[in-house]
Amino acid sequence: MTVPLLRVEAVEAAYQGSIVALHSVSLEVRTGEIHALLGANGAGKSTTLKAVSNLLPAERGQVTAGRIVFDGHDTGRTSPADLVRLGLVQVLEGRHCFRALTVEENLLTGALGRGARRAEIAGDLARVYAIFPKLEPRRRTLAGLCSGGEQQMAAIGRALMSRPRLLVLDEPSMGLAPLVVRDIFEQLRRLNREQGLAILVAEQNSTVALQYADRATVLDVGTTVLGDDASALRRRADIQSLYFGEGIAGSEATAPVAA
Repeated sequence: MTVPLLRVEAVEAAYQGSIVALHSVSLEVRTGEIHALLGANGAGKSTTLKAVSNLLPAERGQVTAGRIVFDGHDTGRTSPADLVRLGLVQVLEGRHCFRALTVEENLLTGALGRGARRAEIAGDLARVYAIFPKLEPRRRTLAGLCSGGEQQMAAIGRALMSRPRLLVLDEPSMGLAPLVVRDIFEQLRRLNREQGLAILVAEQNSTVALQYADRATVLDVGTTVLGDDASALRRRADIQSLYFGEGIAGSEATAPVAA
């Protein structure tokens, strides 16, 4: 077995020194795999991802126990900017774009800090437009005027401009129409299969995540409760009712969506 690209080892985390969010979270992401982090709202998915990228201190949070290692680097001792340079790049929940910048200007911000040459940046832009062809006609449009799906593609495209080795995604399907979600996940799987990009994706929509993931970890109230191949978890009829709450499938189907 090769050494995992990312190891999260019995991590505990708290906000403001007293609000415990994670009790004991462990998972591994191997090079070249898609790993889904599943759980209901409040299960600790976003906190886990922010701990991985060392973003908790910005929200008055901290890892209080355990260890997170990315490619041999202790993430708690590595700044978020340095983690990006090492290849760990996160797309936060909520389609974070610079709304007053154009789509292409948003993409270009992803290349900042890695000392890319102009030709490299041009090549990376062309690659992002090939992955998400809907963005190219909108390249001169302010991101704030784009649809929710286009904004999510721009946010992911910006992350790809940083040339990640591990792409970390927090709830990429949230609020988007099913066809848009499928398109985004199809392109992510293509990147994974063709370029070996490792992906850690947190999702409440377990059906979508397990369809595309190689392996998955399930969180419940800040604790790892299950970890297995995605194919095995897809066959577990009890997963939805045990860890995602009854009626969640129906609520997802009726939630507002953005194309």
